[in-house]
Amino acid sequence: MTTMSAERTALRSPSAVAGARQAARAFLEALGQPAIGREQADTVVLVVSELVTNALRHGGGAYTLRLAAHPGTIEVAVEDPSPRMPRMRTPDLVDGTGGFGWHMVNDLALATVVTPRPEGGKSVRALLARWTRG
Repeated sequence: MTTMSAERTALRSPSAVAGARQAARAFLEALGQPAIGREQADTVVLVVSELVTNALRHGGGAYTLRLAAHPGTIEVAVEDPSPRMPRMRTPDLVDGTGGFGWHMVNDLALATVVTPRPEGGKSVRALLARWTRG
């Protein structure tokens, strides 16, 4: 299998996270069946949603989403202009409004990597296992 990739850049808007999820679904559909199962597609879309939400909430209001399918893995990368690194927070168990996302991404991913970008900001990557249906 060859590597396939896609990229989307957007500013903060009411539809920014929904647009990122839609871009992820389109990317996964382009992989075709049986290249990826529904459960894994849902996991990829969830990780995209969490990373983009964090970029918009804590990263300066703009993001670039990069998706890549490699043999055995799918990589989700979100770049934003803020140098502020993600950190584990204690989840709010009373009203459930925050602190869960980065924990969830780390639990779902084989690896997460946060890298400062030379031009400023950072790249947050999650590497997800890829399996085929069947």
